[in-house]
Amino acid sequence: MLVLSHEWNEANEAPPDFFASIRFLRSIRGYLCIQLPLTFHLFLRASPALPMPRRAQFRPCIDLHEGRVKQIVGGTLDSSTEALRTNFVSDRPASWFATRYAEDRLRGGHVIQLGPGNTEAACDALAAYPGGLQLGGGITAENAAGWLEAGASHVIATSFLFDHEGRFQDDRLAQLLAETGRERLVIDLSCRRREAGWIVAMNRWQTLTDLAITPETLDALAGSCDEFLIHAADVEGKCQGIDGDLVSLLGSWGKIPMTYAGGASSFADLELVDRLGGGKVDLTIGSALDLFGGSGVCYADCVAWNRGEP
Repeated sequence: MLVLSHEWNEANEAPPDFFASIRFLRSIRGYLCIQLPLTFHLFLRASPALPMPRRAQFRPCIDLHEGRVKQIVGGTLDSSTEALRTNFVSDRPASWFATRYAEDRLRGGHVIQLGPGNTEAACDALAAYPGGLQLGGGITAENAAGWLEAGASHVIATSFLFDHEGRFQDDRLAQLLAETGRERLVIDLSCRRREAGWIVAMNRWQTLTDLAITPETLDALAGSCDEFLIHAADVEGKCQGIDGDLVSLLGSWGKIPMTYAGGASSFADLELVDRLGGGKVDLTIGSALDLFGGSGVCYADCVAWNRGEP
């Protein structure tokens, strides 16, 4: 005997709406078992996927010195050929590297002219990968538009933005922006480390300027460019590890795209830049890359990383 309450038990009967409730539950059983799961499935399919966290990207490079693709220890890059230390000199033209990057769909790399005698090689590289490479080295308000017309996606400016004593010139930045627009300008903040922090260096990283790399500096310049490029000149070309403190500083700011270069010695450095920079700082690898005669990093592994492959 089913006892539902003392009142119903006394009458030995079910409540008047008991069987109506049972019939109602039976009538919606099919909906509960079939329609709700189907509706939930369709909801999941229609809902936009949550974005994956961005991770650091490998950015390729072509460094030109005297018309040839080279890898040079950055701190020795001055006008004296006797002091210059070179890690690699390629027998392939710059256009070969640009074509390789285009085939592997690597964008945002840079061609850097280290001194005079590189115009023809730079033009060949840009022609091989139009719109896929940035161009730096000797950029001024007078030649910036010409390099963009030659196929550069952006021009990269450093020394032009300072006077001969290393003082930043706002009017020169305005002149350059009038030729390029913000969206096609990269400001090069390559630097040297000093006790107080990092100081931007110009003239092939030999002259310190009055500009320190701080969140305030980055804030002040971010509205005038599309990206920042930062070589850590003290470790550039040495393959002894990145400047992790600098990468952490850049990543903690992280308001526009940034590329760090300098010191990478293994594929683990790409993973380290990703972690320290919070996925907001990309990495250029030079001398350690097998493409440039190095043994620490496989170029194919970097391409796979950019594609999201494990």
